[in-house]
Amino acid sequence: MEQLKNILLIGLGGFIGSIARYYVSKLNLYWHFFSIPVGTLLVNVAGCLLIGFLTGIADKSTLLPASLRLFLMVGVCGGFTTFSTFANENLMLLHAGEQVSILVYTALSVMLGFLAVYLGYVTSNIL
Repeated sequence: MEQLKNILLIGLGGFIGSIARYYVSKLNLYWHFFSIPVGTLLVNVAGCLLIGFLTGIADKSTLLPASLRLFLMVGVCGGFTTFSTFANENLMLLHAGEQVSILVYTALSVMLGFLAVYLGYVTSNIL
């Protein structure tokens, strides 16, 4: 029963985060700064700020019980942007003194992510 509760909390948070991402990303239609998708940039930075703030609260107090952390951090932040989770994982690696792992994880994530997007795009031409 606890597992079902956790899944529902994450799903509800993800729903809220995804809807918020949709609306913030629409800023791409209105704001232009060079060719940068400003809405997406804002989503990523805001998600990182939020998950960092929540992690700090969770580390320093008991204000966020496990169920609320699942809802906010995994659900809302995860639905809003997985980039926030990526950045938070790097923060955890930093706390563990794993600077080399941060560099490797970041480099692999960016390079392999771009390569995967490119390969997905190229293979879609087969259809």
